[in-house]
This record gives sequence, C-alpha cells and structure tokens, in this order.
Amino acid sequence: MGFFCSLTFSIQFLLLFSSSLFTNCLTLNDSTSTHHHECHQHESNALLSFKQSFFISKSASYNPFSYPKTLTWIPTTDCCSWDGIECDELTGHVISIDLSSSLLYGSMDPNSTLFSLVHLQSLDLSDNDFNHSQSPARIGDLSQLRHLNLSQFGETTLSGEVPTQISRLSNLLSLDLRSYIERLDFPFINRLHLKESTLRSLIQNSTRLEQLRLNFVTISSSLSHTLTNLTSLQILSFRQCELHGEFPIGIFSLANLTSLNFAGNQNLQGTLPASIGNLTNLAHLDLEDNSFDGEIPRSLFGLENLAYLVLSHNCFEGRLALDMFLKLKMLNVLDLSNNKLSLFSQNRDVNVTNLPPIQWLGLSRCNLNGEIPTWIMNLTALSHLDLSHNDLQGEIPYFLFKLENLTGLKLYSNMLEGQIELDMLSKLQKLTILGLGGGNKLSFLEGKNTSNVTFPSQIQTLIFGSCNLVHFPNFIQHLQELTDLFISDNSIKTIPSWLWNKTTLESLEVSNNLLMGEISPSICNLQSLVDLDLSSNNLVGMIPSCLGSFSQSLQLLNVSGNKLTGNIPQIYVKGDVLQLIDFSSNKLYGQLPRALVNCRMLEFLDVRHNHFNDSFPFWLGSLPKLKVLSLRDNEFHGAIMCPLKYTFPHLRIIDLSQNGFSRKLTSEIIMCFKSMIISNKRQLDFKDVIHSDNAEIDIDWHPFSMSNKGVVMDYPGSQYLHHMVAIDLSCNKISGEIPDIMGSLNGLVVLNLSNNMFTGSIPSSFGKLSNLEVLDLSLNNLSGNIPQQLTGLTFLDFFNVSFNNLSGPVPENGQLSTFDNNSFEGNKDLCGIQLLKKCEDHPKPPLQKPDGDQDSESGSFFEFCWMVILIGYVGGLVAGLALGNAFSVDVYRLLKKIF
Repeated sequence: MGFFCSLTFSIQFLLLFSSSLFTNCLTLNDSTSTHHHECHQHESNALLSFKQSFFISKSASYNPFSYPKTLTWIPTTDCCSWDGIECDELTGHVISIDLSSSLLYGSMDPNSTLFSLVHLQSLDLSDNDFNHSQSPARIGDLSQLRHLNLSQFGETTLSGEVPTQISRLSNLLSLDLRSYIERLDFPFINRLHLKESTLRSLIQNSTRLEQLRLNFVTISSSLSHTLTNLTSLQILSFRQCELHGEFPIGIFSLANLTSLNFAGNQNLQGTLPASIGNLTNLAHLDLEDNSFDGEIPRSLFGLENLAYLVLSHNCFEGRLALDMFLKLKMLNVLDLSNNKLSLFSQNRDVNVTNLPPIQWLGLSRCNLNGEIPTWIMNLTALSHLDLSHNDLQGEIPYFLFKLENLTGLKLYSNMLEGQIELDMLSKLQKLTILGLGGGNKLSFLEGKNTSNVTFPSQIQTLIFGSCNLVHFPNFIQHLQELTDLFISDNSIKTIPSWLWNKTTLESLEVSNNLLMGEISPSICNLQSLVDLDLSSNNLVGMIPSCLGSFSQSLQLLNVSGNKLTGNIPQIYVKGDVLQLIDFSSNKLYGQLPRALVNCRMLEFLDVRHNHFNDSFPFWLGSLPKLKVLSLRDNEFHGAIMCPLKYTFPHLRIIDLSQNGFSRKLTSEIIMCFKSMIISNKRQLDFKDVIHSDNAEIDIDWHPFSMSNKGVVMDYPGSQYLHHMVAIDLSCNKISGEIPDIMGSLNGLVVLNLSNNMFTGSIPSSFGKLSNLEVLDLSLNNLSGNIPQQLTGLTFLDFFNVSFNNLSGPVPENGQLSTFDNNSFEGNKDLCGIQLLKKCEDHPKPPLQKPDGDQDSESGSFFEFCWMVILIGYVGGLVAGLALGNAFSVDVYRLLKKIF
C-alpha cells in the first residue's frame, strides 16, 4: 500500500494546495480592489510582531510552490495589501490570514499578538514548522473564526493537547488539524491529542460545521453520537485517530456528505446500512483497516458520484458480483482487499464500452476464482491491479501486459500457471511493483538474448516467491531503484555478490530456499533495510556482528530455521527500531545479549530450539511493547524472577517450556504478567504492519502451527493471534504450590504447567479464568480435589490433570463432564463417571463461588475443536507453546517413571 499512500498523499496535497491557491487568488483580488478603509495601525503592528517571531526556512514547508509571503509585510505600506492578508472593505479590519506554505519556522508564542485580531474569520497557518510548540490556548479568543487550518504534511509541528478553548469557536464552518504521515511505521511520530470532552463540546457548540478534518490526531475514545447533529457536514475525516467502539450509524444519514474517511481505526466497529444510498453527493468513502462487518448493501451501487471507495482490511462478508461495482460510473479507486467477501465476475454481462475510469483496483483476498475477468483489459487508465491471494486459475492473460499505464501488478498466491517471459514485462514501462509466484505454477524465462530487452528499470518492488527459480534473475542487478525483493520459496543456493551493492533495498526476503554457507558480512552494506528474512535455509557459521546495529531502520530480523552457531551479537544500540527478532531453530548458545533492552520497539522475541544457557531474562520486562517471548527448548535455569520495575507491560504470550527453571513460582512473578488481566477482550486486539516505501509486511499473516489432538496443523496467524493470551511453563523443575493469584489472569486462553514438581491443590481461583480454552496440569504432584469451580469454564476445549495425586470425585456437571478417562488417569484416588474407577457414595465437595466477579466478556476464537497446542510460527515468526498433551497416554506413563 506504499504506492497507494503516495497516491493518496499526492491527491491530498493537491487538494490542500489548490484550496490555498484559491484563497490566495481571492486575497489577491481583494487586495487590489479599492478599500474604504486602510488597515488599522494596531492590527498592522500585531501582524508585524507575529512576523518577527519566525524565521524563513526552506525546509519549513512541504509544498514545492512554497514562498515567504511575509516578505511583503512592510511597515510603511497598508497591511490590507500584504500577501496573505484580507481586510473588510467597509471597516478595514483584518478578517483573513492565509500564511499556508510560507516557509515559517519558529515557536508559536502562547500570547502571540495574532490572537488580538478579534475580527478574524479565516486563519490558515498550514504547512509551516512550529518547532513542536504547544497548541495555543488563546485560539479560543478568535470568536469570529469560520475557517481554521493548522494542518501539516508530515508529522505535526505542534505538540500536546488540542486546547479546550477551541470548542468556543461556535461560528466554525471548517476545522483542519490533520497531519499526513506516509510512513506509518515511524516509531517516534509527534501527534496532537484531543480529549473526548473537548471534541464533544466542539460538536455541541460548532453546529454549523461543514468540514471537520482530524487525521492522525490521537483521540482514543469512542465516537460521539452527537456528530449526527451536524447536518451541514460535507467532509468528515478521522483517519488514524485510535477510535474504538461502535460507529454511529446516523452519520450515514447526513445528506450533505461528500467525503467520509475513518481509515486506520482498527478497533472501530460498525456496518454499512442501506441508508448509505441516500448520500447522493458522496464522492469519497474510506473505511480501510477498521473492524466493520456485515454485507455491503446494494444501495451503495446507486451512488452516482462515488469516485473513491476503499473498504479493505475489514470483516465485510457475503457473496457479491464484482461487476456490480462497475455501475459506479465515476469510480476511480476501488479496494476491497482483505475481507471475508466472496466475489465473482459475470464476464458476459459486462458492457465494456461504458466502464468507469478505474485507476486503482485492489481485490486481494476476496475469494475470486476462475479466470482473470476479461473486462479488465478495457480499463485503459488502470495504474494498479492487485489480484493476489485468491483462487484464480489458468494462464496469465496476455492482455495484462498491454495495460501500458500499470505501475503496480500483483498476481501472487493464486493458482495461475504458465511461463513469464522477460520481453512480456518489458512492455510495462511504467511498472514499479511486480508480484508473481507465491502459490502459482509459473516459470520465469529470461531468454537467451536479453540485451535488446528494455526492462522497466524503475521497478521498486519484486515479488517472485514460488517461481521455480534456481538463481537470482540477472536483470535484478540493473534495477537501480529496487527497494523490496521477495524471492522466498524457490531453490536458490547462493546470493550473488552484486546484491550487497543494492543500498536502496528496504525489504529482503529469501526464506525457504537452499541457501548454503555463511551469512556474508557484506549484508551490512544494506543500511536501509527494514525487513530481513533469511529463515528456513541451510546457512551455517556465526551471525555477523554488525547485524545488530548496521541499520537504524531495521524492524524485522528473521534468521530462524538454519544451522547458525555461536552467540547472538551484543551490539544493539539505543534508538534501535526492531519490532520482531527470530533466532529460533538454530544452534546458538551463550547468554541473551543484555543490549536487547535498547530495542524499545520490540514486540516479538523468539529464540526457541537453541542451546542458550542463561538465567531468566527478567530485564526484558522493561521493554514497553514486548508481546511475545519464547525461550522454549534451551538451557535456561534458576528461578523465574521479576523485580518490581520489570513488569512486562504488554506481554500476551510467554513460553518458557523445556528448560531447567526451578524453585517456586511466587505471586510477585505472576503479577509481572498483569497485562494478561483484561476487562474487555478487544483491548487485546492488535494489528502489526511493517511498512517500507512500496510494500508492507503484515506480521499477522505469517502462519503458526497448532496441534489438534497431537497432530500439528498450520493456521494463518491473523485468525488467532489477535486474541491469544498464553503461559507455558511445562517441562521444567518448578516446585511449590501454584499461586492462587494466577486465577486473576482472566485473559488467559492457554495455561500449561505440566511436567513440573508443583504440589498442593489446584487453585479454586482458576474458576475465574473465563476465557480459558486449554488447561494442562498433568505430570505434577498436585493433591486434593478437583475444584467444583472449574465446571464454569465453558470454553475449555482441552483439560488434563493426569498423573498427579488428586483424589475424590470428578465434578459431574459442566465442561469437565465432556473429558474422558485420559484426562484424569494416573490419580489412583480419583473417581467419577468419566473414569474407569467409579465413585462409591463419595461425598461431593460443596460448590464455592470464587472470589470476585467472573468476566462476562469472553468468547472462543478457535474455529476448529480441540486446537490445543500453539507451538510457534512456521518459519519462526512467533514462538511456540508446547502444551505437553501432544504425547500419547503411553508416553505420559513413561515420563512419569522418568521424573
């Protein structure tokens, strides 16, 4: 979507610039007309004082047509004639200031003389650099303001909260505080913050608002239903505002709307009602990357003015004819990617002589099948076509290579077949993104004579996964602007040396090939890398020492599934932006480098299946974003300890299984995992996308493996990871009683304490783990009764307490009655209807209500029954949780004898 972002950026920039240009023209016309009154002296002085507080800097504005308007502000001339100034013809008061794109640099004085111009009706300070000064509270003094524009291209240069005084501006017709941040992954973005109460007051007081733009302003609340009272609204834009909750359906009844943009609010829920068909003026609808669901109403196809329709990355569903969208005769951009839609095309019913002027067509993951629709050949203005991740069949039609305006072509992960010749691609001379392979059965032919072939040298992104390649195609070395190269799932044995000179590379994925030898230290020449994936190869030797510090932009580092040896490099510098590190399934040893604490953006750390010999790395608890930690199958040892200041504030999954951890598990340790206590399951939802300029790497789409009754199966991570909360401490030597406070971690879905040395009883507080689906306490020394409270765990899919010293009857009611003898065997004093040993007049333990209220907001996210063991991403993106129940009953007996 990087190109898409650039397109959007360009459109928005042109819109804002044209708006400013229009204002300038009005100002110029007014300034040359005859005024009844000259500028008032105190207003002239106020403007000159404002001018003196800023410098002129060429880097202060993004607009390529920027110029310093304040150079015309000369004290001896009438201020009404100054560039950017408009005065009332009758009174001579300054009523409009347009200093947009004026190259102003400096801090905004909270008591600036600007705020003494009480007759101002329009103020435009957009596209200047205010050096991160606080948003001025005295903006509320300008009570006559109708138009206020403080927007920025790039991150905002104002800081802090939007002042509450802005809600006093009851005459506002337009308010624009947006930023435009093209690189969404940039970790230190400065953003304005807007309190919900301030927004609510603004809506209540400024009832005549026609335009409200707050893109990239952090609001972090639900949307007020009072928005529906703003009946004059034409433009409403809240992109990336961290909104959540239910989208007010009444907004779709605001008849004057021309543009609606709520993209990038991932926890914003809603549906598209049939009433959307009444928005006859609507030209722009962008709901990308939210949590909308339901079907797309047929009334949408009657919106004759709709030119921009983006509904991608939601949960829309239903079977729908793709051809219906061709009724929207003004349609320029259509993106339905990454939903639950099932689209189909009725080629014969399409009138190819009257197609809309579509330039962007995104249909990834829309369950399209059959052949590529032939009417696409008639979309002569088409610049971007994404049909990836569908079920399309047949050969790639030749007409695609006649669409001369194509800049992006993505066909990977389908069932297409045939041969791709280099000279076919050479016809697409505007191409910057090319995606083939990835599930297709394609062969790439360079041909014997490529000297006369003019391949589009401006290619920036190549996706050649599963293209039956045995070497890097030679033409790649001539692509001087290449930024993203995805060439996984081939049979490549070596990386050519010329690749290390591709210093423009931001993404390099060569996973699941046949790479041999050592990782070349020359890889550290690629200092612009954002994503590096060399996983699932045959690489040997040590990890180059520079790999921890060679790129200040590196976010994803994956070398799992190789034969690498030695220590992890110690060099991880402050300012490191790594989000995912996967060293799993190698032969690495030693200690984890303490310098990892410098990786403040780290979310995933996976070092499972190695030979690390270290104590519990409690110091990782200082990482503010760490969600997944896997140390499985190493030689970690000693107590699991957690000093107070190391709290693991966002940890969701921790896997410490198959190590040598010992001693007791204390309550203090459990409270280090308090991020697993939830009040609402939606607070666990997260979507992680790593962006480079022209590609994105969605962490959630990488698969992971689960065991279904001991059989390992692969599932796409996006279906489950969002809601997974898990602790796996199995196969260690932890002793003592299970802390009762563990029952407070009510977000837990998976809990595995099996194959340890726990004693005492099963905590009755486990009855409060209302989201629990997997509970394994087998192979310990637990005693006493099975708590009656566990019968209330209604989502429990897997339960095992075998080979302990439990006694008494198994509770007969609830979920426990669904498990057979295998879940309970090896407890000679245990009896019940599920067991071979029946109870004989054994008194039933009384039901005791656990302390505290049960969490009422819970739900199973497993779509298949008995999926009980999370053992890690295939390819190693997330560490595995081995919940020992993959073993057969006979293996359990053997283990019991050994331990």
